[in-house]
Amino acid sequence: MGLNAGLPATLEGWLALLEQRHGQRIELGLERVRKVKDAMAVSSDAAVITIGGTNGKGSCCAMLEGILLAAGYRVGCYTSPHLMRYNERVRIDGQDASDAQLVVGFEAVEAVRGDTPLTYFEHGTLAAWAVFAAARLDVIILEVGLGGRLDAVNLFDADCSIVTSVAMDHMDFLGDTREAIGFEKAGIFRAGRPAVCGDPQPPASLVEHALTIGAELWISGRDFGFGGDRQQWGYWRYAEPPAQGALVKRGGLAYPALRGTNQLLNASAVITALECLRTRLPVSMQHVRQGLMLVEVPGRFQVLPGRPAVVLDVAHNPQAAGVLAENLGSMGFYPETWAVLGMLADKDVEGVCALMAGRVDHWLLADLPGPRGLAAESLVGRVRAAGGKGDMHCFSSPAEAFAAAQKAALEGDRIVVFGSFLTVADVLAAIKAARQR
Repeated sequence: MGLNAGLPATLEGWLALLEQRHGQRIELGLERVRKVKDAMAVSSDAAVITIGGTNGKGSCCAMLEGILLAAGYRVGCYTSPHLMRYNERVRIDGQDASDAQLVVGFEAVEAVRGDTPLTYFEHGTLAAWAVFAAARLDVIILEVGLGGRLDAVNLFDADCSIVTSVAMDHMDFLGDTREAIGFEKAGIFRAGRPAVCGDPQPPASLVEHALTIGAELWISGRDFGFGGDRQQWGYWRYAEPPAQGALVKRGGLAYPALRGTNQLLNASAVITALECLRTRLPVSMQHVRQGLMLVEVPGRFQVLPGRPAVVLDVAHNPQAAGVLAENLGSMGFYPETWAVLGMLADKDVEGVCALMAGRVDHWLLADLPGPRGLAAESLVGRVRAAGGKGDMHCFSSPAEAFAAAQKAALEGDRIVVFGSFLTVADVLAAIKAARQR
């Protein structure tokens, strides 16, 4: 049994309990979570790197984790959401946390929570911190769940923060302009500490907030950046921002193992963060090369081996869909592209589909579960309104839609699965099950 009678003894039991109590609802604000965090009285001497932004967070977390592990540091990494198993959210030294470690973390939160309500994400964030504190780590990487300023991850002061990009998403919670969203993202910055912005055109609100609190703001294209050719790329930065001091250059870098034209934006932001922390966490360029060459992030422009080609991408907002469309364009020639699409109702469906419409010949539309999930039938008109051409077929799940795509696609064709973490997760589960038969 857990610490108290009646508490679950398994991870599966804990997740079911948290879903039953609070579901997956979003409830921004730090007062409740801070009260429980303070009661836990759990601390760590590890350096903390917090990563926020609309897109690119998962890639930056994976790059940082890979580089720091290559350098020999003990690394904790907290990300969300997961694709297949909850354990993916909490990683120690490159491995998913065990069920037992997570159960201990959930129990540590519950032991002091009292009658303070916590959401599923908030309870999980505090539990992850308890797991990391027990592991005696050198560095902890924390990915923001939503926004930044009021996200539970922002309870933990970062030694360095990264905002990867600022685009339109989660507008019901963060505001309906880039300026409003940029201010929320900038909430993870800290006074007197490095704040890295990977967006070359940040909203004025983000810049102003960083200046107001006295953060050391590094902006892509102004204070650091990259260049390259087909074989390799190079990184550069000024000695200090804004664009001051000697120019530092690092050349001869192999391209990140992560596919996609946007990954050098992410990689250069990650290297800048490490350069800012170099006195505390020294990392050689050889470690950078190793980390970037080996990094993997399932579901981010993930191209599976075999024919027809299968591309998995969790793109669910227009910025991410634009990057996906660009990456598909650079893949080479495929006679037909079959899209497996499932989306949530609170996403910009038309914005996503408009950017993908020119890349898709056949649409296989899937129902997604839960109160936020869109029915495939409702997607038909919205895809058409966004300029989607070709035939459209509806299915009860992404896995069913993917199976139909596999039957219909020819060997030289391409299948693209996108629109939501739920869509990619369902297809990945089906692929795994098929391999085990």
